[in-house]
Amino acid sequence: MPVLRNIGNLATCRADGGQAEIHAISEAALAWQNGEIRWLGPETNLPFEYGAHESLDAGGRLVVPGLVDCHTHLAFAGWRAGEFEQRILGRSYLEIAEAGGGILSTVRATRAASQEDLYERSRLFLDEMLALGVTTVECKSGYGLSLEEELKQLTVYRRLAEAGPIRIVPTLLAAHVVPPEYREDRAGYVDLVVEEIIPHAAGEGLARCCDVFLEQSAFTREESRRILEAGIDAGLLGKLHADQLTDGGGANLAAEVGAVSADHLECISEEGIQAVAAAGVVAVSLRGHRLQPGLRAQLPPAVRDDPRLQPAADDARRGPQGCDDLRRPGDRAGGSGRVARAGKGCGLRGHRRARRRPLAVSPAAERLRGHRDRRAGHIREPAGLAAGRTYRRPAGSIAA
Repeated sequence: MPVLRNIGNLATCRADGGQAEIHAISEAALAWQNGEIRWLGPETNLPFEYGAHESLDAGGRLVVPGLVDCHTHLAFAGWRAGEFEQRILGRSYLEIAEAGGGILSTVRATRAASQEDLYERSRLFLDEMLALGVTTVECKSGYGLSLEEELKQLTVYRRLAEAGPIRIVPTLLAAHVVPPEYREDRAGYVDLVVEEIIPHAAGEGLARCCDVFLEQSAFTREESRRILEAGIDAGLLGKLHADQLTDGGGANLAAEVGAVSADHLECISEEGIQAVAAAGVVAVSLRGHRLQPGLRAQLPPAVRDDPRLQPAADDARRGPQGCDDLRRPGDRAGGSGRVARAGKGCGLRGHRRARRRPLAVSPAAERLRGHRDRRAGHIREPAGLAAGRTYRRPAGSIAA
């Protein structure tokens, strides 16, 4: 039974309290066995029976739960760096999408890639994320947009989960956009998603969640409701790309269907804010995405100031400004997002809010008997999480 000693501050991130409360224990120790935490507390109180076990020295550092990246598009081919330049020159997201770029550009490249190519590329991304302290990753499909190609992406995620050590939460996003071959038959593609893709993904155990992109360039509110309800009926948890570029009522829809999360939300209405908060829907902030040219950098004040809302995710994806470092959107949430203090190091990274819904993938869950994923940072006190110190790599990550 290994024991981690000499912890300067141990962030326990209990379920009670607000986003900024990490429930730190000073001069702490932590013991675990078979992937479960057996004891934690001040090192002076360490039970005698643990004293003879293998001991690791944290060097007086801050130790926090493994980070949970709750929104990524991990498996894809190609890269859309050219679109970044177009955005600088003034073209909007919707203009690029209408010209065949954006998501459809990545769909063409991903369809052309083999499953093995996608697996190897995704493995490299996960290795880097693990080195940066991430131990659980939600991964979306959405670049296949056909039965065969969507299942190809989800099969990559199954293989990654089997290989470990990062926990993978696979999400079906067949409703990302309407593929070119269905441009004149939107209803036909929605039927395909509802009647074939969702049943296969759920029936084969390839997905745990079902996501939809509700936006002018993607799916309508009515189409999104039908797809989400089909996914939920099939046993999947609902998720929603909502109110990203326009206020399409996505937050309200997420609340109505009982979705586990609503992501983006830069254009959310006041009514939508109240709806997701009242329904317990997790509101996910994607800070890296908002620093693309032409997009608003800050969330609405009512979202950023509400302690019930917004864990951060990196939106690791195809570009033009993807990110696989979860610390950066956390820092942006504390800067341009104006999220206070240590909150970005706890709730914003998924620990507390992820536990509130059935998804329950957070390694911080049930701290006394939970999974033991911990990372030791170079910083030594919780305030360092909000002071721009998190760009340093963690001193180490331990997964059990």
